[in-house]
Amino acid sequence: MKLATLKDGSRDGRLVVVSRDLARYQLVPKIAATLQHALDNWEHVEPRLKQVYATLNAGESVDAQPFEQQHCHSPLPRAYQWADGSAYINHVELVRKARNAEVPASFYTDPLMYQGGSDNFVGPRDAIYALSEEWGIDLEAEVAVITGDVRMGATPEDAGKAIRLVMLVNDVSLRNLIPNELAKGFGFFQSKPASAFSPVAVTPDELGAHWTEHKLHLPLLVDLNQQPFGKPNAGEDMTFSFAQLVAHAAATRELAAGTIIGSGTVSNKQGGLHGSSIANGGVGYCCLAEVRMYETIETGKPQTPFLKFGDSVRIEMKDERGASIFGAIEQTVTHYGERR
Repeated sequence: MKLATLKDGSRDGRLVVVSRDLARYQLVPKIAATLQHALDNWEHVEPRLKQVYATLNAGESVDAQPFEQQHCHSPLPRAYQWADGSAYINHVELVRKARNAEVPASFYTDPLMYQGGSDNFVGPRDAIYALSEEWGIDLEAEVAVITGDVRMGATPEDAGKAIRLVMLVNDVSLRNLIPNELAKGFGFFQSKPASAFSPVAVTPDELGAHWTEHKLHLPLLVDLNQQPFGKPNAGEDMTFSFAQLVAHAAATRELAAGTIIGSGTVSNKQGGLHGSSIANGGVGYCCLAEVRMYETIETGKPQTPFLKFGDSVRIEMKDERGASIFGAIEQTVTHYGERR
């Protein structure tokens, strides 16, 4: 099943069911007005939403309308909780190696995770707003899940059963603000602005065999200024599954339905700077920081700049037939003073 939220001038938008081919949608106000309402009442709502989905895919819905991704908000325009992990230890290893530092042994058994701002996500076609290029604006292409209620101390097995939906995310980072924030010993805040999620969120069963062991085994496609930048497989080199990440988040607290858990930047192990880019036969990158780390390791300093005003980012995932699964995140870096 595929679900989306259309912008309607309200904070939480309108929930719609979207056809598998992303061509049509149907409003479902009598079932659930918003995605959060659906998640809060999932056991009762899901079967009815699935019926609508089946009717849409069969071409039998009399209320179907053309689905246009530019009208979407993030599936959850705001959430009770957004926690982002760092499940790809290759990314962490590169960060540490660029600083000539060792990766602590605990990082391989205990996930890294931070709690991000969740009161105001931006839509998948909204701008990446900033006040200065000097902040070091960077994309971070990731996969994320939305959970139902999760008990404190849930096992990974139980946590995996609570995963309701899967989606993509651009978790923007302001790299030049991070060092001073972390030096305070209190974590990210100003360096992590609003994230954007894919137009569509899908149930794990919709992903078929590509969703195994609570990992999504498909390439995550990233374009930078209309040029291929990354295509790493999100299921490879993922040290911690989503079930493990959800269980980690629930270790000392209950998670409310609508909690979003991110994978962290998708990153595959590959052969250094000269073999990692798509142009050189590699799978590329899901953030600019990663190529800058390769450059630092091999040449002594980074050379690739962070995002500038006017730069564009596209994040998407396709099935084996080349069809878009979640729709595409398409954003342009824009000065906040130009916001309308």
